[in-house]
Amino acid sequence: MKKIVCTASGLTLALAMGTSAMAQDNLKIGMSFQEMNNPYFVSMQEALNEAATSIGAEVVVTDAAHDVAKQISDIEDMLQQGIDILLINPTDSAGVEAAVQMAKAQDVIVVAVDAQANGPVDTFVGSKNRDAGYMSCKYLADELGGEGEVAILDGIPVVPILQRVEGCKAALEEFPGIQLVDTQNGRQDRSVALGVVENMIQSKPNLAGIFSVNDGGAMGALAAIQGSGRDIKLTSVDGAPEAVQAIAEGGPFIETTAQFPRDQVRVGLAMALAQKWGARVVPKEVPIDVRVVDAENAADFAW
Repeated sequence: MKKIVCTASGLTLALAMGTSAMAQDNLKIGMSFQEMNNPYFVSMQEALNEAATSIGAEVVVTDAAHDVAKQISDIEDMLQQGIDILLINPTDSAGVEAAVQMAKAQDVIVVAVDAQANGPVDTFVGSKNRDAGYMSCKYLADELGGEGEVAILDGIPVVPILQRVEGCKAALEEFPGIQLVDTQNGRQDRSVALGVVENMIQSKPNLAGIFSVNDGGAMGALAAIQGSGRDIKLTSVDGAPEAVQAIAEGGPFIETTAQFPRDQVRVGLAMALAQKWGARVVPKEVPIDVRVVDAENAADFAW
């Protein structure tokens, strides 16, 4: 017998099933990612594959490459292949609603992972993104002694990013001596962020700190800070391996608030399986905790 135990938000879900019964079911899981050129989503796919293998399920994975039209087309193809469960990581929360509607019309269980999707989604599993932004910016303000000019390196306007910025601003408002002097969009991309932060540093001679909405952008920001020779502290969100390494080595990059992508997809799959196997009460939303990673614990952290 196989047993899956999921604990989230005080909920303990235990599902037991025979492997022979599951093999007869030929369970097929589809997962549509917003992108796969990111170690965050690569680790999520790895965890999904491991979980699916453990229950004898087939997995179909697609990469939307941040193209909502492609994501909808990918999901249409999955539905034609007869998937039972759709795990969707939307590149555009509103834009994918038609795909969600199509899936539900075919009685497919739909779970949004990492970012919410519009439409009749059965469950959403994602990080506490507002908490992540709050924790990173509070850490930054504390490290600056509650005084100085800071900037936000923003990203694509999807719900998780908007929530991180909201949390960041809430934290900064608790420090009267901190001034938010600039917000620029680095599109969560290293090369874009590099140029944006270079210009930001040149235009803000008293800039003391930067919060990046993700580690990809933060790595570009780090290169810009190092190139400038300025003393500017950097915090971020994600917990990506190269960011954690940079923090462990010391320097401008002092903190990232880590997400847990493997846990998100495992919990998402568990929610879908619970409904597939007859659970009458499944949470509409399962928030996943985040954690501060700094010089003290970076050496021991990994996704």
